[in-house]
Amino acid sequence: MQILLTNDDGVRATGLQVLRRIAAELSDDVWVCAPDTEQSAASRGVSLHNPVRLRHLDDRVYSVTGTPTDSVIVAMRDLLDDHPPDLVLSGINRGQNLAEDVTFSGTVAGALQGMQMGVPAIALSLARGFQGATSLPWETAEAHGANVIRTLLDQGWPKRVIFNVNFPDVAPDAVRGVQFTRQGHRDFQMSHIDKRDHPRGGDYYWLTYGAKKSNPDAGTDLRAIYDGYISVTPLHTDLTHEATLARLQES
Repeated sequence: MQILLTNDDGVRATGLQVLRRIAAELSDDVWVCAPDTEQSAASRGVSLHNPVRLRHLDDRVYSVTGTPTDSVIVAMRDLLDDHPPDLVLSGINRGQNLAEDVTFSGTVAGALQGMQMGVPAIALSLARGFQGATSLPWETAEAHGANVIRTLLDQGWPKRVIFNVNFPDVAPDAVRGVQFTRQGHRDFQMSHIDKRDHPRGGDYYWLTYGAKKSNPDAGTDLRAIYDGYISVTPLHTDLTHEATLARLQES
């Protein structure tokens, strides 16, 4: 099995090195093509107005001066053009990608681009900050990652679907299991600004994201992570709200 890895934290990120070790448990044919610099929250951005440069860093390891989506496109249209990968893995993200996060996540976008180009794909993220301000247990993702991926490969999934996997912020032996979940919805606003005075006049802003825990329903990705489970959510790109569409068509 040939596996392509990408991420949005950048080609030198710890999470990508963890994912390389996980992928090595599944195959000896693993390729990396990831952004040269961090592209968090890049969503499905494509660099249409600037050239994208490819850099060879190591054996089967490349970086691009672009987004996660750019990385997958370049890898599959150049590096692996003669033999498309059998699987795309995107991550492991430094922080959870849950609920509304998935719509602007570069990690999820990398998997979606693989899916769009006909390759099964999985996005992987590690929750952080639940045990403390700096908690980020990479060993949890590494301990459970390969088995989760094997389980999903054994079950299979439709061509127009990806899996969004989130590991909880707990020690490896404290993981309570795997839950198959739906995308949740937070009950408060996560986006904020830090407005500051510019020394030359006027204002400037730092955009911030994050707040307290919500109170999610059972069966959601949020609840699974809060309760110490690995969350696996099938996602697709069809954003149509069927109930509203049906109501409009009947009116």
